[in-house]
Amino acid sequence: MSRLHVHRFILVLVMAIAIGFAWISPAAATSYDRQNLRMTDWSNQDLRGNDYTRADMADADLSHTNLRGVRLFDTTLARANLEGADMTGATLDGARFVEANLTNAILEGAYAFGTDFRGVVINGADFTDVLLDPKVNQKLCDVAQGTNPVTGRDTRDTLYCP
Repeated sequence: MSRLHVHRFILVLVMAIAIGFAWISPAAATSYDRQNLRMTDWSNQDLRGNDYTRADMADADLSHTNLRGVRLFDTTLARANLEGADMTGATLDGARFVEANLTNAILEGAYAFGTDFRGVVINGADFTDVLLDPKVNQKLCDVAQGTNPVTGRDTRDTLYCP
């Protein structure tokens, strides 16, 4: 075989291996669009990439879950327990976290336009790079305290509180 053919063979082999690995994922994403998931227990699970758009997750236990990149668009999370949850890069637009527990949660880079955080507990939560309505940001600053044990960031600093 000529040197050119060997190089082409290696290139084709590397591409085939790369394509094969592209089909392998650590967790298959699932859609729970518009489902009633009230009072369900999801604690300590890897839920990366799942879609909970318009789902009702009131009173659900999502503590210590991996919610990176999850879609919680227009989702009801009233009184949900999200303590220690990692919502990095999640879509939270229009979600209702009324009276939810976000103690030590990580929301870094999450999309949270129009999200309802009334009565939420955010002790130790990390809001780094979360764009919030100024009025919502001020209400969160009124109750913000603590430092996130994973990121080491102060909640008030991540919200740019005065």
